[in-house]
Amino acid sequence: MTNREQIDYWNEQAGPEWVAEQARLDETVATFGNAVLERANIQAGESVLDVGCGTGQTTVAAARTAAGGRVLGADVSRVMLEAAKRRAAEAGVSADFVEADAQVHDFGEKFDHVISRFGVMFFEDPTAAFANLARATEPGGRLTFVCWQALPKNAWVALPARALADVVPLPPREPGEPGPFAFADGERVRTLLDDAGWNEIRIESVERMSSFGDGSVEGTLEFLLAIGPLASAVRGVEDPEQRQRAIDVVTGAVEAEAKNGKVELGTATWIVEAVR
Repeated sequence: MTNREQIDYWNEQAGPEWVAEQARLDETVATFGNAVLERANIQAGESVLDVGCGTGQTTVAAARTAAGGRVLGADVSRVMLEAAKRRAAEAGVSADFVEADAQVHDFGEKFDHVISRFGVMFFEDPTAAFANLARATEPGGRLTFVCWQALPKNAWVALPARALADVVPLPPREPGEPGPFAFADGERVRTLLDDAGWNEIRIESVERMSSFGDGSVEGTLEFLLAIGPLASAVRGVEDPEQRQRAIDVVTGAVEAEAKNGKVELGTATWIVEAVR
């Protein structure tokens, strides 16, 4: 099955973690989703496909903007989709959800907008995936998404990774390998979209300082040790003493960044827009 490794990961490990940390995640990544929605400029009555919708924060926001239209959130994680459905019901918005691998799923309809907040970097074959999404988009329809730039430009991972290097190094990844930093190379993203049939491709670099968790030292540590590459690396350490050393060095690195009790870490993303 296509993307089997990612499907298993998001159902068995990452999905449950994200649902458990939903409130903190919402606060941390809302700015990035808002940037996507602002660029997409969705209008009332339009149709929207939210790829890798997770627990539905961007789907619900899109549904409010597209009032009277059709909004569909797609994700491979069943547990995250259940949380998204609860969120939509509580918000009182009209949104549907489908458990689907957007690389191969036949959506059976065409949308005015395809959006994604950090949901498109996990495809096994990104050219095929973007071509499939193009087929699900109306002529003249728009694709808007945000993805991470290279790991070294994202201090929220790079800083603790450097601290961990002598204790629990993060596993090496091949450039372009499915994962959070698969689209580190903006020109590669442009080529992928062009090959998949998208036009008027625009890629903008956005770098900013961001808070994680509640922005306190303790909250930042709790967030970094619960979600993402750092959490996976530390969790995989079986020896209790080695795991504690890993936590200690990360704690020291985060404390060194604190100013007046608050921590902000650098983030670097691409905001990508294209037209069908």
